Parts: sequence; structure tokens; C-alpha cells
Amino acid sequence: MLSKDIKQNEQYRNEVLEAVDGLTDDKLNKRPDSDSWTIMQVLDHLYLMEQGITKAIASELKNPGSEKVDPQPIEKTTDRSNKKVAPDFATPMYEYRTLQQMKDRLYISRDQLIRLLDQTDEDQLEQKSYPHPSFGPMRLSQWVPFIGLHEKRHLQQIEEIKERLNK
Repeated sequence: MLSKDIKQNEQYRNEVLEAVDGLTDDKLNKRPDSDSWTIMQVLDHLYLMEQGITKAIASELKNPGSEKVDPQPIEKTTDRSNKKVAPDFATPMYEYRTLQQMKDRLYISRDQLIRLLDQTDEDQLEQKSYPHPSFGPMRLSQWVPFIGLHEKRHLQQIEEIKERLNK
């Protein structure tokens, strides 16, 4: 089960990186308008989310009070008609970065997630939960595919920002 989710997450991550490949660092760090994130901030948000989710999973695995819950409809994650506000821990600051710096950060966060999952019994991920801001308590096992769906959602945002920057 998890290997399928990890493979899907890798596909979405590759699509995100392909979408930004060939863009200059200046373009990646340029705001399309004063109220929008830069593409680099979107990428940083993905890094911060994956890092935060990995830490939350690790913490909940040690929490004896963490309970099993029913599955949540995480497929709704990709629906961008329902706008969301990023949690504080995943709100990116503006900091000029190169694409290579961001790729390195994304590699580190993915590596940390996979290392945690490699050390974890899948059954534990089914038996414990962590609250999601929109879905409520969510099985730890659902957080893994959520990461990929979340990146797919932001791939759409990256494409929208690219269009606005090219006008």
C-alpha cells in the first residue's frame, strides 16, 4: 500500500520539478502580484509541509493516546475551487533561493519521510491519527498520499503563476 503511495508521490514531485525546470531563478522568485506567492515560495511550502507531516507522523507514532479514525476524503485535496490558508508552520517566508537550493531541500524532506516510513510498521499508521486542518482527525496512513495530492494541487498553482508571469 505505502509503496504505491510513495511511487505516486514521486510522480507528482517529478511533475512539479518538470514544471519549474528551465525557469530562471529570478522568475522563480518573482511575485506575479503583491498578494501572491512566488513559485519558489510554493516550492518552499511543499518542503515545509512534507517536513511538518513527517515530524507529526513521528510524534504520533510515539503517542499512546493517538486513536484510529475513519478514512477521510483526501481526494478533495486537489480541488482548488476551495481555497485554503496554509498553516503557520508551512507558510513560506520570502527568501531568494536558487532552484538547486530548493531541489536540495525537497530531496531532504522526501528522504526524511521515506526513512521514517521504512522504520515503521504499516499497521501502526492505520491505528493512529493526526488532525488535518480541513479534514479533521486523519489516519497517519492517509498523510502519505495526502502529500502527493497536496503537491498535485500546488502544481496547478505553479502553472497559474507561470501564466501570470508570462503576461
